[in-house]
Amino acid sequence: MTQHIAGHTAPRTAPHSPVRPAGEHDIAELVRLRALLFETLEGDFFTSSSTGVDWRHSLATLLKEQLAADTVRILVVDGDDGLAACGFGFVEQRLPGPNRPNGLSGHVTGVVTDPAFRRRGHSRAIMRGLLDWFRDREVPRVDLYASHDGEPLYRALGFVPHPDPALCGRP
Repeated sequence: MTQHIAGHTAPRTAPHSPVRPAGEHDIAELVRLRALLFETLEGDFFTSSSTGVDWRHSLATLLKEQLAADTVRILVVDGDDGLAACGFGFVEQRLPGPNRPNGLSGHVTGVVTDPAFRRRGHSRAIMRGLLDWFRDREVPRVDLYASHDGEPLYRALGFVPHPDPALCGRP
């Protein structure tokens, strides 16, 4: 389900939140958690690769670049021997319109918690941190794709069904 939020009314992250920005030393764990996310999604769209390219290596290379980008925010929660959870936020410049006068659009992706650390509020804390980050950058709209398990959290944070039909294709 595609969802978006326009008002950003979620409470700001608590000062003692376990959430922190990711660093270069987190890349291997970010790749592990992203792979875990794909393992939980069903269908060939998420699991098959027609290119034969090692997506994990490509992801690690891209993450190294994105950690320094001011249009990307990667938040994590530490676990016992690695990361317990992570989430990615992206700001894109799009064309201005009635619902985006400055043309900025946010997107959240890859919010995932290791099964050993679920039901502890990590995804909620990451989402609040990302929404604060978007708000600070005056991003008027944030989109995300919600899994069945994640949808209640996103709705509780103010996300609603997307007004546009979502379609995708492979060129």
